[in-house]
Amino acid sequence: MRTEPEPHEVRSLVIQVLERLGVSVLVLRDLEETVLIDGGKHAARSYRVHGYMAMWLSEVGIVQFYDAEGNMLATINLFTESEPLKMAA
Repeated sequence: MRTEPEPHEVRSLVIQVLERLGVSVLVLRDLEETVLIDGGKHAARSYRVHGYMAMWLSEVGIVQFYDAEGNMLATINLFTESEPLKMAA
């Protein structure tokens, strides 16, 4: 059985990773979140702040992180990496 992460858990993870990438905590208060709905279903969420972007592709369970030039910095598989999210089994 697959455990689906909650949006607040993913948002928290995104903030943690962005902080590790050097984004100021003050700037994170301005985190802009966008939800993509496709065919009436939640397909993705994007998070943007200070030139950085994270994209949560909910169907495949990954979050990808990009810098201002569009270079991919990291990918996290939410379905296999449950520790950062402290998900229940």
